[in-house]
Amino acid sequence: MKILVTAFDPFGGEKINPALEAVKQLDEHIGEHTITKLEIPTVFHESKDAVDNELAKGGYDAVLAIGQAGGRYDLTPERVGINIDDARIADNKGNQPLDVPIQEDGAPAYFSNLPVKKMTEAIKQTGVPASLSNTAGTFVCNHILYQLGYLADKSYPGLLFGFIHVPFIPEQVTDKPEKPSMSIETIAKGLTAAIKAISRDEDAKIALGETH
Repeated sequence: MKILVTAFDPFGGEKINPALEAVKQLDEHIGEHTITKLEIPTVFHESKDAVDNELAKGGYDAVLAIGQAGGRYDLTPERVGINIDDARIADNKGNQPLDVPIQEDGAPAYFSNLPVKKMTEAIKQTGVPASLSNTAGTFVCNHILYQLGYLADKSYPGLLFGFIHVPFIPEQVTDKPEKPSMSIETIAKGLTAAIKAISRDEDAKIALGETH
């Protein structure tokens, strides 16, 4: 498969984004897949436009977005993106209602059509902590996951899409001693395993739900 792997630029006052740094370390060929890497802005709608412009070049079978989730201790493939943006954050002024739809003509939610359970288990088999997540938040990470589903639905039939959150790296938590972190090398190792597990085969029939 030809897979587009995207990663956000630094945001929220951070000088580095572990998602971007880990993606930079990925090989151009992973298993049977050929990888194209793309840095995207951590900005509502601009991130979707950047991905759409690349997908429009044609030939992609799948797109996987990678983003930072400070406070998480493991790699978390996301199951679903919901049709909600936090507009108060989006315009940085608080002048709009909190919850507005990402796309007026989109579904209430788009579930990743990647084999997210197989990907989660593949990460764990390399010794890297991982769990399947059912919430991508309501910031730009959820936004881009939803938009990938929207693009697959409206413009790129058959496109596989998904998202993985990664933790802070040690350099980011020197002033956040209560926050967990993971090395870039370990993150890249886990992402490599997840990407290698991507296929159009049916996902694993295993329970990976959470009780809270």
